[in-house]
Amino acid sequence: MQYHALSLAKNGFSVTLLGFCNSRPREELLQSDRIQIVSLTELPRLTVGPHILQYGVKVVFQAVHLLWKLMCRDPAAYIFLQNPPGLPAIAVCWFAACLCGSKLVIDWHNYGYSIMGLVHGPGHCLVLLAKWYEKLCGRLSHLNLCVTNAMREDLAENWGIKAVTVYDKPASFFKETPLDLQHQLFMKLSRIYSAFRARSEPSDLDMERSAFTERDAQSAVVTHLHGRPALLVSSTSWTEDEDFSILLAALEKFEQLINDGESLPSLVCVITGKGPLKEYYSHLICQKRFQHIQVCTPWLEAQDYPLLLGSADLGVCLHRSSSGLDLPMKVVDMFGCCLPVCAVNFPCLHELVKHEENGLVFEDAQGLAAQLQLLLSKFPDPAGKLNRFRENLRESEQLRWDESWKQTVLPLISDT
Repeated sequence: MQYHALSLAKNGFSVTLLGFCNSRPREELLQSDRIQIVSLTELPRLTVGPHILQYGVKVVFQAVHLLWKLMCRDPAAYIFLQNPPGLPAIAVCWFAACLCGSKLVIDWHNYGYSIMGLVHGPGHCLVLLAKWYEKLCGRLSHLNLCVTNAMREDLAENWGIKAVTVYDKPASFFKETPLDLQHQLFMKLSRIYSAFRARSEPSDLDMERSAFTERDAQSAVVTHLHGRPALLVSSTSWTEDEDFSILLAALEKFEQLINDGESLPSLVCVITGKGPLKEYYSHLICQKRFQHIQVCTPWLEAQDYPLLLGSADLGVCLHRSSSGLDLPMKVVDMFGCCLPVCAVNFPCLHELVKHEENGLVFEDAQGLAAQLQLLLSKFPDPAGKLNRFRENLRESEQLRWDESWKQTVLPLISDT
């Protein structure tokens, strides 16, 4: 939704952005004189009463709070809503739109009920109620956007909703990171995270060294270290639709290959993001006794995340769509940085990841381990498959978010 806000502002609209401010928004949003950010209050987790009562109290609070925030503003021409989360937001935004004469635009990124189903099971009463609500209220919008052709077809066939496919595209700041900026990032992160620190001190005191790069203080020239580890990056919200035990099992197999004498590099595996299952997986990671692999789980500043992706050697995506109809935004960002990806398979992934062209698709931990071995053998290999995938991404001349938005969304709201 930050991207929509920026695009609207760039095209002359005044924007009020409502959302939970759990992390700092991008600087472009903060600096825009056309964007006002309004923070929504998140109700602390209740610990008394049955779960269904706790959930009901939370929904009622959110509904009243959101309606109050919407009605305390000047009437808007459009109300853009990203779904999920849509309970109770779809009904509240529709009601506010009716009162204010606004047009409701829903941007479908997934189905909220399918995410709830991962926790409670698809037959749970709350999940069935959420599905009924989402189908009913989803038809009340003036315009619907969605992120895949598969979702567009499903909305039409099963929900009676006509939507326009607007693929997520990388913003302009997702790009390959120059080597000098890579070094600056690695040195910055090395002050906090040991995985980014040099494995040995340089013999020349004029050299500044990270785990991957070194900089000559006199010439200011930055070079990659000989024998450096490969930098593997994954991003997650640490939820049930991403099984990181797959990655951990693959890393164990990779380590065994190194111990068996295979020509493979050591690894630094960086998993960014925060979410409910982070503590659980962090505990599993601590139990591993890797000798050639370091796993780091930082929370990065917004401006550092694109720099990290643009510095990495390989991305890994473990997102399995709860509905089978959405695509992982993290892969979009990785491709914007010309970073090849290994991604776990699900039904519509082919709309984004082209197997053997811009990355590889795997089914399980054994498949991922085999792909890591294939791509990182004799690393860094200029003639290897990993570099070929990167060249394919460079040559693809990917459409960026701003251009895509102007071509797809702007004409739609201009017509309505």
